[in-house]
Amino acid sequence: MSTTEIGIDNGGAHEGAEAAADSSGELARWRTWAAATGPADRAAAEDGVRRAYRLAGLPEPERVVWAGSPREAVTLVREAGAERGPSVRDAVRSAPWARQRRSLRTELGAAGWSAHWAATGGRLWEATHALVDRIRSGVVEDLAGGDTGKEAAEIRVILLDAVLGQHDAPWLAAFPGDDGPLDALTAVCAGAGWWWPYARLAVLSERPVALHRDEAGRLDHGGGPALAYPDGFALHAWRGMPVPAAFIAELPTLTPERIRAEDNAELRRVMLEYYGYDRYLADSGARPLHQDETGILWRIDLVGDEPVVMVEVVNSTPEPDGTHRTYWLRVPPATRTAREGVAWTFGLQAEGYAPSAQT
Repeated sequence: MSTTEIGIDNGGAHEGAEAAADSSGELARWRTWAAATGPADRAAAEDGVRRAYRLAGLPEPERVVWAGSPREAVTLVREAGAERGPSVRDAVRSAPWARQRRSLRTELGAAGWSAHWAATGGRLWEATHALVDRIRSGVVEDLAGGDTGKEAAEIRVILLDAVLGQHDAPWLAAFPGDDGPLDALTAVCAGAGWWWPYARLAVLSERPVALHRDEAGRLDHGGGPALAYPDGFALHAWRGMPVPAAFIAELPTLTPERIRAEDNAELRRVMLEYYGYDRYLADSGARPLHQDETGILWRIDLVGDEPVVMVEVVNSTPEPDGTHRTYWLRVPPATRTAREGVAWTFGLQAEGYAPSAQT
C-alpha cells in the first residue's frame, strides 16, 4: 500500500518537519494503525472512550456496546433511539482537536503549520479519506439500498456522528506527544474502528478483518472483498471502482464471449484488465492493424464503447535470463500506425519519434 503525499514548498520548514516525523518512526506507526486489520483491543479502546468523556467534562456513558462493523453500529444506534441521548461528538472529538490545532498553528505560523501537516497527517490523508467515503456509501447502500429519501438521510446523519477511530490517524498524527484530550482519542485509534459517542451510550466498531489496496491506495481485489468486517459487511472494488460481489466471483471464469456480452462499459473494462488485453487478443483471433519496426498495432472493437487500441512492443533491454519482455501500450482510438502509438506514449508526434534515442 502507498499513500499520496500532499506537499507544500516551504523550504527548510517542510524538510525539517518531514525529517522529524520519519526519524521518529511516528508516521509509520500512524500508517499502521490506519490500515490495521484484526480484532480490536477492546479494553484499551473502551478505556480511551471513557477518558475522552471525562476529559470533555462529561459523565462516562452508561453503556458501551460493540458492533462487528460500521454498518451494524449504525443499526444499533438507530435501534437505541432517544435512549442513547444526544451526540457528544463535538465535545469529545471536534472541540479538543480544534483547540490543539489552533495552539500548534499559532506556535508554528501559517507556513510552518502547512509544512507540518504536509509532513505528517497530509501524507496519510488522501487514501484514508477515500476509504472513509467508500465505507459511508457502502453502509448507506446496504441499509437503504437505492433509497434517497428519509431513511437514507437518517443513516447519513448517524454516519456523521461517528468518530473515526483508526481512520482518524491522519488528523491525530499531526499532534505527536499530546498527553491531553487527544491522547484518549489516540488510544481508540490504536485499538478500534469507528465509534459513536452519545450522552448515555457509546457504540464501538470492530476493525476490518481484510483490507486490499493497490499502489495508489485505492480499494482493489480480484479474489474477493477488498474490505471485509467480521460481521460480513464487505466492499468489493477493482482499482478503486465499486463492483458487485457476484462480478468479482465471476472473474476467474471469464471468456472472450462473456466479456463481449457485458453491457456495462465500465465493468467490461475491468474484465479486460483482469483477463489481460494480450490474452484477449490471442483468444479472440484478432489481427493486427499495422506493424513496423516500433511494434504491432492492435484494435479491439467493443459494442457501445470506444475501441481498445494497443501497441505491442518488445523491450530492447534483455531480462537477466536473456529474454526480451513484451509490453502492451494502450493508445488513443484514432491511432493508425504502431509508430504513432509509441510516439504518443512519449508525448511526441510520429515524425518526431526516434527509437534509437529511446532510453
